[in-house]
Amino acid sequence: MTNFVQFLISGIAQGAIYALVALGFVIIFRGTRVLNFAQGVFMLFGAFLVFNIVRTWGLENGLKQWGLYFWVAMLVAIIVMTLAGIGIEAAVLRPLRNRPTFTVIMATLGLSIAGEQICISIWGTDPLPLNDPFGITTYRLFGVNITLVDIVTMVAATTIATALLLFFNRSNLGTAMRATAFDAEAAIAQGINPRIVYGLSWGIAAGIATVAGVMLSSGNGRNVSPTLIPIALTAIPAAILGGLDSTKGALVGGLVIGMTQRLMEGYQSQINDWLHDNIGFTIGTFTYKAGLGLNFHLVFPYLIMVAILLFRPYGVFGTPEVRRV
Repeated sequence: MTNFVQFLISGIAQGAIYALVALGFVIIFRGTRVLNFAQGVFMLFGAFLVFNIVRTWGLENGLKQWGLYFWVAMLVAIIVMTLAGIGIEAAVLRPLRNRPTFTVIMATLGLSIAGEQICISIWGTDPLPLNDPFGITTYRLFGVNITLVDIVTMVAATTIATALLLFFNRSNLGTAMRATAFDAEAAIAQGINPRIVYGLSWGIAAGIATVAGVMLSSGNGRNVSPTLIPIALTAIPAAILGGLDSTKGALVGGLVIGMTQRLMEGYQSQINDWLHDNIGFTIGTFTYKAGLGLNFHLVFPYLIMVAILLFRPYGVFGTPEVRRV
């Protein structure tokens, strides 16, 4: 039972990371109806920026002795990446606005590939430490270990999701973003400037991705490296599970994917043993015994995504699309 709870807690912590990344997908999709494959690069650039700022400032001013250097570096990186997201939308995505959606999605895929190579050319492929304040600090609660960085990540994901939910539902700008996503022409007729909406969507998504990248690279001996990008791909099933236009869905989807993936990883060897012992056949000299493989937990989220697309393509909390004929 202790192992189950431990797997569950670590899954929630991992799911909080997926939720942060999924929130970026949701923000852009709600504002532009486009799935942004460059979200992983935003994570990577944001984390590398924090590394550079900490290395440059953290050892040279009084902020380090007060423990503030990391948080100041993170705030600066969020601001820089938010502005970068706005700039990328204006320079690359805006000229493609009237093109087919597939064209825009492929443009984001191109941004992801190009951005990854730029990161490698600047920072290389070796893991780099963030010098974060979390370290390996771990708490033990009811026989279960939980790290400080996991606690901070869960709090950050919940806080950001709540703030975005309030922003979309209570603010004029959030209402304008929802209106633009629903019907851009009608929104323009009401005096809403779609350029502001689209740019803000990309800016917010880039800022959130920075938080996700930093949390993913902090504590427990973690480092910044290009291996962060595949995490963004794992967050796509989380966004689709919850609903690509649902902030609440991104949070729930991230937690569900994180927990199920971690539980599968924890019990995968036992499942494999049972399959080997009970499912198989022999034909002549050929013997087959069923099994999931060594890294089945890595593909498990995508199986969940396929199931959701088959039975509820708009997600658990997503808005069903109604077409009139």
